[in-house]
Amino acid sequence: MKTYQLIILFLIINFAALGIGSWLMGNGPTSEWYLIQNKAPWTPPGWVFGAAWTGIMICFSFYMANLVKQNASSFVLGLFAVQFLLNVSWNYIFFNQHLITFGLVVIILLTLVVAVFLFKYKSVLQTKTWLIAPYFIWLLIATSLNAYILLYN
Repeated sequence: MKTYQLIILFLIINFAALGIGSWLMGNGPTSEWYLIQNKAPWTPPGWVFGAAWTGIMICFSFYMANLVKQNASSFVLGLFAVQFLLNVSWNYIFFNQHLITFGLVVIILLTLVVAVFLFKYKSVLQTKTWLIAPYFIWLLIATSLNAYILLYN
């Protein structure tokens, strides 16, 4: 596949993940359960989440297209699948089922998976590695938000 075809493919898959995750969380961020939680003082306003995830998934799609172009191994594709499942399932676990501890475990695992992408393939993608940095940074923030809710509620 050509790079632009891979970019389109990963855009479709990654935005499908956002859509599925959004659907699975129901009214999550506007639910009474979430609104009464004691949230971290650094919790951004709601609109930031949508904007951040849009940018993250665009960058991640370009990252994955370039990585698969260089290394379409079963490990890379399997790691991507694990990332997809963890990303989508966190929404359901945290917002729909209110399993804060399990949500924290899932988001930590997701952060570790993204860290593998970030560090393991740095030499392969060189400066294009920066395309996954927003995802990693956002997950660090999201993990801290999940942990805060666990600790202070």
